[in-house]
Amino acid sequence: MSDPQSVGAVQPQVMRFDDPLKFRSGAVLDSYELMLETYGALNARRSNAVLVCHALNASHHVAGYYEGEPKNIGWWDNMIGPGKPLDTEKFFVVGVNNVGGCFGSTGPASTNRKTGKPYGSAFPVVTVEDWVNAQARLADRLGIGSFAAVMGGSLGAMQALDWAIRYPKRIRNAIVVAAAPKLSAQNIAFNEVARQAITTDPDFHGGDFYQHGVVPRRGLRLARMIGHITYLSDDAMMERFGRSLRSGALGFTFDVDFEVESYLRHQGDKFAEYFDANTYLLITRALDYFDPAQDHGGSLSRAFANALARFLVISFTSDWRFSASRSREIVKALLDNERDVA
Repeated sequence: MSDPQSVGAVQPQVMRFDDPLKFRSGAVLDSYELMLETYGALNARRSNAVLVCHALNASHHVAGYYEGEPKNIGWWDNMIGPGKPLDTEKFFVVGVNNVGGCFGSTGPASTNRKTGKPYGSAFPVVTVEDWVNAQARLADRLGIGSFAAVMGGSLGAMQALDWAIRYPKRIRNAIVVAAAPKLSAQNIAFNEVARQAITTDPDFHGGDFYQHGVVPRRGLRLARMIGHITYLSDDAMMERFGRSLRSGALGFTFDVDFEVESYLRHQGDKFAEYFDANTYLLITRALDYFDPAQDHGGSLSRAFANALARFLVISFTSDWRFSASRSREIVKALLDNERDVA
């Protein structure tokens, strides 16, 4: 690529951990692997590392491209590289696919060495806390005692919050983009409808569809369509699609008439080709379960009492799933503790 601000061709790497990982549920993985990518170089003091946490459908591939695949560009490539906000001439940037994922880290599609079959429905329910614990082990392996920053959007931002709360001495800055301190009942409801779309697909087979040589594509497709509706506000959808007709005239059928229908079907079809159904269930459940105030009598302010990091909290007025008011809840709780927050 000719872009002087690109990190260029990147190479993912696998890191294996043979120490058992205990989940919040009590379940244990005897061993596991994490898929990661790094950009830039760790300085002599090991003080310039930044962890980028991914949201629902993203992965460790945060920036750059793969050799021979110039169009396979990292999901936050516009943020990371020489001269970009996360300047790789200054920072050592780490992207990791979380446990339970489907992009190389140990997840439901991985082989369970005890049975010789994919974990499938037997894979433990994961939480944000489980992911952060695994990330802390990864940091240990990389020799990173403290991150200059942990950052992410949506579910990734929740991981940044958890780092600040439970590993306060290991994070100096938390960049929290489009997050909520916990899901609303409506958000949990949307996740449940999406999960029902998957689990009621005849090809799901209770989560053990790998052994049947099928994929619950219809369920995944519907789940993604539901998700996309929640990612765009009514105003944003109207501005982007309006009531535009795909062929310029009504078809008087139940096939695609409107551009927004075409968009949703395209996104659903594309998603069903590369994402794992069990991973979708796990990640939406992790979203549901995140609630740092729960262990502090419901007080978000008390949850942040031990946080030491500086915070940058960013929201979007067009985001109705994680509205700006949810970010203000986070800011208020931090200000209650006289924390440095912008």
